[in-house]
Amino acid sequence: MKVMSKTLIPIFADQLSHGLSSLAASDQENAVVLMMEVAAEAKSVPHHRTKLIFLFSAMRHFAKELREAGWTVDYVEMTDPENTGDFTGEVRRAVKRHGTEMVRVCEPSVYRVLELVKGWEAALDLPVSITFDDRFIATKEEFASWADGRKQFRMEYFYRDMRRKTNLLMDGDKPEGGKWNYDKENRKPPKSDLKFPEPLRFQPDAITQDVIEMVKTSFASRMGSADGFFWAVTRDGALEALDYFLDYGLERFGDYQDAMVGGESFLFHSLLSPYLNVGLLGPLEICRAVETRYLAGDAPLNAAEGYIRQIIGWREYVRGIYWLDMPDYIDRNHLNATRPLPDFYWTGETDLNCLSQSIGQTIEHAYAHHIQRLMITGNFALLIGADPFAVHEWYLAVYLDAFEWVELPNTLGMSQFGDGGMLGSKPYASSGAYINRMSDYCGSCKYDVKKRVGEDACPFNALYWHFLDRNADTLRGNNRLAMPYRNLEKMEDDVRHELMDQADSFLNGLSTSKSEDYL
Repeated sequence: MKVMSKTLIPIFADQLSHGLSSLAASDQENAVVLMMEVAAEAKSVPHHRTKLIFLFSAMRHFAKELREAGWTVDYVEMTDPENTGDFTGEVRRAVKRHGTEMVRVCEPSVYRVLELVKGWEAALDLPVSITFDDRFIATKEEFASWADGRKQFRMEYFYRDMRRKTNLLMDGDKPEGGKWNYDKENRKPPKSDLKFPEPLRFQPDAITQDVIEMVKTSFASRMGSADGFFWAVTRDGALEALDYFLDYGLERFGDYQDAMVGGESFLFHSLLSPYLNVGLLGPLEICRAVETRYLAGDAPLNAAEGYIRQIIGWREYVRGIYWLDMPDYIDRNHLNATRPLPDFYWTGETDLNCLSQSIGQTIEHAYAHHIQRLMITGNFALLIGADPFAVHEWYLAVYLDAFEWVELPNTLGMSQFGDGGMLGSKPYASSGAYINRMSDYCGSCKYDVKKRVGEDACPFNALYWHFLDRNADTLRGNNRLAMPYRNLEKMEDDVRHELMDQADSFLNGLSTSKSEDYL
């Protein structure tokens, strides 16, 4: 039956919030919500099957909740034979179905989609209202004002402003405990006797099972299995996951947030970022809950501050960088790196145990924690000179919580130094020593982390010096790299040549591929 309505409200996969501004500004009786599973987005990069299941199932559950709340919802599934496969095509069809007189949409989180939406008014010959996305702490304009006139952007100073704005962990006008940042207390290597909580697992219901079967059929060649899915797909489930982290993970999260342990994918991490990034949980909601546990004496300050900093500091900061510099940001390549990613980024088949562990769990769960992403997969890609855009596409494809606005600055900027220091002050390059210090990976690797040359030498060691050597003209002036460059310059010529030859031999043996090979 055709519903005559004046307002069409498209909702995207990362806008699953009942308080969404486009809903709040609309009259239920005179509106239709449109939700779309479209091939153009599912195939923009070769998204992990777990990610697709999570997004489609969460969308379908959200549509169900909206209907129960009294909204009229028009939901277009991926397999609908009339599905045009893209947002504009589906909005155009919905306008015709429902006699729409205007479109109201909450501003998209991704630059490309926002530009698409801005073109709808002309394409549809209808007024299009783009409402403000109020689910973040800092507005784009607020960040731009903070950044204006600064020679260097540093998250720490922005983070302090966000602490003052939210009053989180504040004692009057001073930080709780007398310090803003307790990161130095959050770098403990793993102990052999640590016991980690099992992740909270949610049993797929009928809706999720239908999605699993669809993904099995429609995306059969994608990374990951469609079986064993355990993530929450509703707000109630996300709230349960939040409580679980507060009860079983938060207390020790701070101490071991940088640790890596073979065979352990989750450690004390919260696993809340997917729920936060699609809108099932809010940033302040999570941070207030963490602060409450600290104030009750149930979590130490270094854990509470470290977790809150990731959300109101780093997450807000990278969003600010993204909107400040798009669309140019995505094309930045400060180190002129052009190498395709090695095949094993898609298969996990490598003798390097740290990479095998990190990529293996990514294939299994569509998840790896921030240090695995930065100092294992990211560090290796940086050292070999991988194309930062290819690295960006891989991260966007394989991780459950990855949306361009948050993933791109983290990957191209922080991990690959593609923005030349706009986001971070130095490249996050390291030899095998850091990996050995912060993990137990090296003990069961075929390579010797203490050797720099030879058949069994850890490749990270020679690659590290090769990275510094080939980028010397660009990076030598970076103050934070002064010591390694002094060490490189003091190196005996024969030692230096041997290291360069070792790295070149390894690089020449890499088998590489492109992301489209895995669509």
